[in-house]
Amino acid sequence: MAASPTSSAAIDGIETRSIDWIPLNERHGKAWHQGPFWFNGGFVLPSMLIGFVGPGLGLGLGWSLLAVITGMAFGTLFMALHANQGPRLGLPQMIQSRTQFGARGAMFPMLVAVCIYVGYNVFQFVLVGEAISVVLPGGKIWYVVCAVVATVIAIVGHDLLHTVQRYSSFVILAVFAVFTVVAIIHLPTEYEAHGGFSFSAFLFQFAAAGGYQISYAIYVSDYSRYLPQGISDRSLIGWTFVGGTAGAAWLACLGTLLSSYIPDANPIGGIHSTGNALFAGFGVICVLATLPPLIGTSAVNAYGAMLTGATIIDGIRHVQPSKKLRVVGLLIVGATGLLLSVAMPANYLDAFTAFIHIMGYCLVPWTAVNLMDFYVVRRGHYSIDDILDPTGRYGQWAWRGLTAYFAGFVAMIPFMSLTFFEGPVTKALGGADLSFVVGLVVSGLVYLVLCRRHPSGNSPGHLSVNSVPSTAERSAN
Repeated sequence: MAASPTSSAAIDGIETRSIDWIPLNERHGKAWHQGPFWFNGGFVLPSMLIGFVGPGLGLGLGWSLLAVITGMAFGTLFMALHANQGPRLGLPQMIQSRTQFGARGAMFPMLVAVCIYVGYNVFQFVLVGEAISVVLPGGKIWYVVCAVVATVIAIVGHDLLHTVQRYSSFVILAVFAVFTVVAIIHLPTEYEAHGGFSFSAFLFQFAAAGGYQISYAIYVSDYSRYLPQGISDRSLIGWTFVGGTAGAAWLACLGTLLSSYIPDANPIGGIHSTGNALFAGFGVICVLATLPPLIGTSAVNAYGAMLTGATIIDGIRHVQPSKKLRVVGLLIVGATGLLLSVAMPANYLDAFTAFIHIMGYCLVPWTAVNLMDFYVVRRGHYSIDDILDPTGRYGQWAWRGLTAYFAGFVAMIPFMSLTFFEGPVTKALGGADLSFVVGLVVSGLVYLVLCRRHPSGNSPGHLSVNSVPSTAERSAN
C-alpha cells in the first residue's frame, strides 16, 4: 500500500498513537523539521547551566568555550545517530531497547529515561517560575501554569509538539542574535574575566556538556517515527546533529560568557542585566523569550516520559495502546514533575550538575549497545511484531545486551567524577573525567563480541523479518 501523508492526530484533534507502530499511510514530515525541533530543544535554560560548570571550577573563558562546544558536538553525534531509527522502525525510542535487553531487561534503562524526563521538567518548571517572576509576581504558581500548558501540548501530541518547537526557534533566533552581540560587547567593558587552565576542569566541563547531549538520545525516535520510511539517512542525521548542537552549544556558551564575567551569576539574572545594557526593557524581552522553548521542551519531556512509562508497564502486563493511555500517563507525569519542582531547593545548580552526570553515566552504556545493535549487528532489520510483543522472539531478558551494559558501567566507575565520589583513575589524573569515552567503547565492543561469538536465532544471519511487519500494517490499515 502506498504511503500518503495524513495527520498523526485523529479523533478530536488529539494524537491516538502511543507505543504502537506508525502505519506508512500516517507518515509525514521532512528531514529539515528535525533541525529547528532540536535547536529549540537545546536552547533551554538548563543548557545555560551547563556553561556555568567550567568557570565555576576556575576554568578560563576560552578553555570553557572550547570544552562546551566540543563536548556538545561529541554528545550530539551519538544522539543524532538515533534519529535514523524512527522512520526505519516507526516506533518510540525506548521500546526499541527490548531487542538488546529483552522486554524486562530493558526496564532499567527505561526507568533511567523516565527519571531524566521528569528531572529535566523539575528544573525547567523552576526556571520558568524565575523567568516570569522578573515581570510578574506569583512565585511557584507559575510552576503550575507551566505544568498545565506543557501537559496540554503533550496531550494533543506529536504534530503540535513539532509546531511549537519549530516556531519558537524563530523567536529565539531573532532575540538572542541581538543579545549575543550585546553580551560580547558589554561584558568585557563592565567586568574582568576570571579563571585559567586546568586539565581536570576542562574534562569535567567537556563531560558535563557531552553527557547532557547524550541524555537526549532517549528522545530522538519519538519525534522522527512519523517521518516517511524512505527518508534520507544522511539528511535526517545531519539536521538532527546541526540543530541539536547549535541550540544547546549557543546557550551554553552564553552561560560560559556570563559566568566568566559576572560574579555569582545565575541564568535569569545574567540575561536580564546584560540585555538591559542595550536599552531598558530589552533584558525583560530576552528573559521572556526563553519561555516558549522551556514550555515546549517541558511538553516534549512529558511526552517521552509517558511513552517510556507505558512501555515499562507493557513489559510487566500488556496494555492496549490508546488515547486514554496517553492522557492518563501524561497527567501522572505532569503532576509528578510539579510536586518535585515545588520541593526543589533554591540553590539547585549543584543538584543539577550531579543529576546530569549520574544520568549520563547510566545512559552511555545504553546508547552504545543500542547503536551497535542497530548499525552493526542487525543493520536495521527487526521484527516489529516481536518488539511490540513482550513474549516475542526478543525474550524477557537478553543476556548479551545486559552483560555489555553492566560491563561498560563497571568500566566507567574508576573514571567517574562526582561531588560525593571520585574514581581512582580520576584522582590520579587530577580529577579528569574520561568515563564517557570508556563506557561507549567498552559497552559497544563487548556487545559486538558477544553477538558474534554467541549468535542466536534473532541475529542478522538468521533473521528473515524486515522492519515493516505485514501483520502490523494490515491491522493498522
